[in-house]
Amino acid sequence: MNVVTEGVTQVSTLATNTAMTVWGGLGDFLIVLVLLSLFFVFAYYSGRGPFVALLLSFYCAYALYAMFPYTSLLPTAPATTALFAHIGLYTAFCIVFYIILRRVVVSDFLYVGLFGLLILSFLGATFLIALAYHMFPISSIYTFTPAMDILFAAKTYFFWWFTAPAIGLFFLAR
Repeated sequence: MNVVTEGVTQVSTLATNTAMTVWGGLGDFLIVLVLLSLFFVFAYYSGRGPFVALLLSFYCAYALYAMFPYTSLLPTAPATTALFAHIGLYTAFCIVFYIILRRVVVSDFLYVGLFGLLILSFLGATFLIALAYHMFPISSIYTFTPAMDILFAAKTYFFWWFTAPAIGLFFLAR
C-alpha cells in the first residue's frame, strides 16, 4: 500500500511541476500576445501614421525617462507602487511625445502592409518587454520564465530589442 501511495505522490508532484512550468510559459507568451494584439489593433484602426508616431514616442520617452533627475522622488515601497510609479512616468512621457510626433512629424501617407504591421507590432511588444526587464522594477512583482530571461535579461540583447522597432520601420515603412 505504501508503494502505491508513494507512486501517486510522485506522479502528482510531476504533474504539478509540469503544469506550473507550462502555465508560466503560457503566461509569458500571453503577455507578448496581448501587447502584440493591442499594437496591431491600434495600428489597424487609427492608421499607420499614428502607429509610427507611437513607436517613435517610445524612443523619445526612453531618453527623457533615462535622464529624468527626479526618479529618486518616486516611491520605492511597496513594490507594486514603485513599479506603477515608474511605468506611469514613462507612460506620461510617451503620451507627450506621441502628441508632439502626431502633430508634427508623422504623415498618414506612409504605407506599411498587414504583414509589416504584424512584425512592427511584435517588435514594439518586445521593445516594451525588454524595457520592463532593464528599466522598471518588474522583477519584484513578476518572475518571468527562464526562456524569457534568456531572450530579454542579458544587457547585450537589450540593445537589439531596443533598436528592433527602428530597424523594422526603416525596412517596412514606405
